[in-house]
Amino acid sequence: MSSEAKDDKIFKALANGLRRRMLDVMKAAPQTTGGLCHLFAEVDRCTVMQHLKVLENAGLVLVTREGRERWNHLNALPIQKIHDRWISHYAGHAMNVLGALQAQLDK
Repeated sequence: MSSEAKDDKIFKALANGLRRRMLDVMKAAPQTTGGLCHLFAEVDRCTVMQHLKVLENAGLVLVTREGRERWNHLNALPIQKIHDRWISHYAGHAMNVLGALQAQLDK
């Protein structure tokens, strides 16, 4: 799979608010699928599982199994790669523009 296709999966996964909230919960600690279903009771178990599958396919969630439990762990590495490739590059440019604007205002 090309790096562009991988990035597309990550951006798609992060585009949904519920999935971002799920990642926020997993940032604090790994969660069982049942635990996530309990925390996001506004949607049914099937919907939680579908969202977890999108996150897993994007590489944002790593799954381990302990007996009957499925543990979902945040994998922040793809987000870091997106940051390094896209966000930090544009943030640096934005800071340069703001710095030049501030210098003009200070004159």
